[in-house]
Amino acid sequence: MKHSNFKKSAGLTMIELVISLFVLTVAVIGVYNGFSIMVVATAQMSDRFTASYLAQEGIEVIRNIRDNNWLKDPKTDWKTGLICGNPPSPCSWQADYTSTGAGLTPYNSSNYLNISPKGFYYYDLSNPNKTKFTREITVTPITDVNGETYILKVAVTVFWDEKATIFNFEKKHGSITAEDYLYNWY
Repeated sequence: MKHSNFKKSAGLTMIELVISLFVLTVAVIGVYNGFSIMVVATAQMSDRFTASYLAQEGIEVIRNIRDNNWLKDPKTDWKTGLICGNPPSPCSWQADYTSTGAGLTPYNSSNYLNISPKGFYYYDLSNPNKTKFTREITVTPITDVNGETYILKVAVTVFWDEKATIFNFEKKHGSITAEDYLYNWY
């Protein structure tokens, strides 16, 4: 019987192979999770960015109505169509870039904004293609000791629906608020 001399060569044992595959799998899963988190965060930031622009636009809509009240007739009350009641009380409106002081609609949280092919957001209750955004514009009159309204506080809150993700299974609602004060310069 002849014995062969086998050379011992450097090779992988079964244990080394299993450990290597485990480490590689953990690394790939870690990278995948990192990218998943990044995709979700990017979508959320995009919604916040759009909502902040919609909030600023809401302030501009109210400012435009105030300015148009002045331009129509200097004797016209500058806050016409913006406040409720006598004495003045806060009002919540939904408005878009086509709104005028006489055409403001009371806020309804179930009315979502639409988007035109040119990228403008507007309300159209007959259009079934809604976005995820709704905008509440609250105008609060600030009066002096004599009961005269000299400042309007405009607070615009934009709400949107957030999708459930692999990290959060509940459907949530995001919101962002912008505020400004409008004065009677006349």
